[in-house]
Amino acid sequence: MRLRSDFWVSAHLRRLDVAGIPAVLRRRGSAEAGAIFVKVDRLDGSADLYGPAPQALFEAEESGDRRFAGIVTGGSPLDVEERLTKEIRFDSDLWIIEIDDRQGRHFLDLAE
Repeated sequence: MRLRSDFWVSAHLRRLDVAGIPAVLRRRGSAEAGAIFVKVDRLDGSADLYGPAPQALFEAEESGDRRFAGIVTGGSPLDVEERLTKEIRFDSDLWIIEIDDRQGRHFLDLAE
C-alpha cells in the first residue's frame, strides 16, 4: 500500500532537512494521491526535474514504493519551469518540492 502524498512529502522534506539540504514545498497538491515532482536547482545554472516513474518500469510487488524518473536532467532552470507549467496544466493536483543543492542530492528512489 502506498503512502498518501501529503505524508510522503512531509517525510521527504524532513529527511532533506536532517541532511542539511535546503528544500521547500512549492506547491501543495491532492493529499491522498497527488503526483509528486521534485526540482533540483544545482545553483550553477543547471537544474533537474524528477517525476513519477511509469508503473511498468518496476515490479508489481514494489508497487507500494514511490519511484521517480528523470524528466529533465542537466537542463536550465527555465527548461524545468516550462515542463512544470505543462505538468500543472495536465494535472492541477500535483505537488512540487524544490531543492537547492550544488551536489544535486535528492534522496529519491529512481526507477532503472
